[in-house]
Amino acid sequence: QLQNKILILTICAAGIGGTFQYGYNISIINAPASYIQMFMNTTWLERMGVPLESNVILLLWSFTVSAYPLGGLTGAVVAGPMAIMLGRKMSLLLNNVFVIIAATLSGFSRMAKSFEMIMLSRFFTGINAGVSMNIQPMYLAESAPKKLRGAVALTSASFTALGLVLGQIVGLRELLGGEESWPFLLASNVVPALIQLTALPWFPESPRYLLIDRGDKESCISALQKLRGTSDLSAELEEMLAEQAAVKGQRAKNPWELFQNPALRWQLVSIVVLSSAMQLCGNDSMYFYAAYVFQEAGIPQDKIPYVVIGTGSCELITSVTCNMIIDYAGRRPLLLGGYIFMAGWAIVFMVALSQQTQISWMPYLSMACIFAYILSFGIGPAGVTGVLPTEVFDQMSRPAAYMICGSLLWFNLFLVGTAFPFIVKSLAHFCYIPFLVVCVCTALYVWFFLPETKGKSFLEISEEFRKRNFKTKTRAGFYRGPEEIKTTTL
Repeated sequence: QLQNKILILTICAAGIGGTFQYGYNISIINAPASYIQMFMNTTWLERMGVPLESNVILLLWSFTVSAYPLGGLTGAVVAGPMAIMLGRKMSLLLNNVFVIIAATLSGFSRMAKSFEMIMLSRFFTGINAGVSMNIQPMYLAESAPKKLRGAVALTSASFTALGLVLGQIVGLRELLGGEESWPFLLASNVVPALIQLTALPWFPESPRYLLIDRGDKESCISALQKLRGTSDLSAELEEMLAEQAAVKGQRAKNPWELFQNPALRWQLVSIVVLSSAMQLCGNDSMYFYAAYVFQEAGIPQDKIPYVVIGTGSCELITSVTCNMIIDYAGRRPLLLGGYIFMAGWAIVFMVALSQQTQISWMPYLSMACIFAYILSFGIGPAGVTGVLPTEVFDQMSRPAAYMICGSLLWFNLFLVGTAFPFIVKSLAHFCYIPFLVVCVCTALYVWFFLPETKGKSFLEISEEFRKRNFKTKTRAGFYRGPEEIKTTTL
């Protein structure tokens, strides 16, 4: 069907320059780390006549790495106003400017003999990732039909995982990960940006944004027809008009207004808990351990990069699987299962690490734990977390909710990146205890407090949370047409 093709192509056009860049830019920095550090040293030597001390090189390198989450945090903060003022699609298109600047800086850094250009480049790359991580799931979930909303919004996680794997592959020594070619590796993120700039203008803006934010019913119908074809649009349009009536007279909210609004209490708590848990659950730290564990398992040093690609592939396989089952299984079971399994594997991993030198087959168990942990993360938390803000907030609160989510995500990424080496130092083999606690607490929260959103309209979900926030049993729990909804105060 042509319309299904248009929806799929819209997803691909948004994803390739969107969350794909987040995964890609996280992984391409790993391969040339030693070359960039050597470049920093030789540049300083040429400038000052003295080499840098090893701890200063390490400090400069940590600045380079932390510039990425810092940029991400900036991007997450500007994403909300961008989504409201420019629209979802235009924001994604404009966002590519940051990557083009970043690619220019890193591509010419060696020629200009300036490692500061690499730091600045990572900051701009971070801004791009921060904006796309917020706006892409919003754009796709608002453009998707209700029965496919979870699967479509979840493609953001699949594109992140795809970027991660492709970054690991392109970063191999045989491709762009060599000593001579690392500036090209860092500048290669311009390719997905150019693809998006060429493809995305051909696809429609979010119909919900056009109708509810802009009040442009004709453009909304035109966008819906492009996305859905000639099928009967009256039911979907009626639902959107009801949503428009429910937020009539309201303006887009600021993040601090969400904290002050008692009607949004549980929605806010839910996204704060889940967005924080996504980075504090220790999945990214598994990649930190991967090379060490593989080495202990007897894999030759030069073959380790190829095995590490396997870890990225795990996340890709599970996020694609999750895509297929989210609208059948629901959000709650995937989140719950993911965190429970991660808690179990964290315990096994710590036991395996503590016995690594005593028992000959323990390194293989550690290796299995790394893959199992990443698989458990990919099947639920990796994707479902990004879908929820779209589903549990109304149109006027959604951009602000994504700003809060994105800010937490990047702040916690920075926090874990900074704190993890110290946690390893102080807790040694038991460094996964903090992550285990996070996984258990999050699983308990999901079990007791998070309602299922599968297959429900945005208004039905709002009504369910309204009951929780005000603890009053209303009889108007189900959608009975726009005439009733017009009186609903969100």
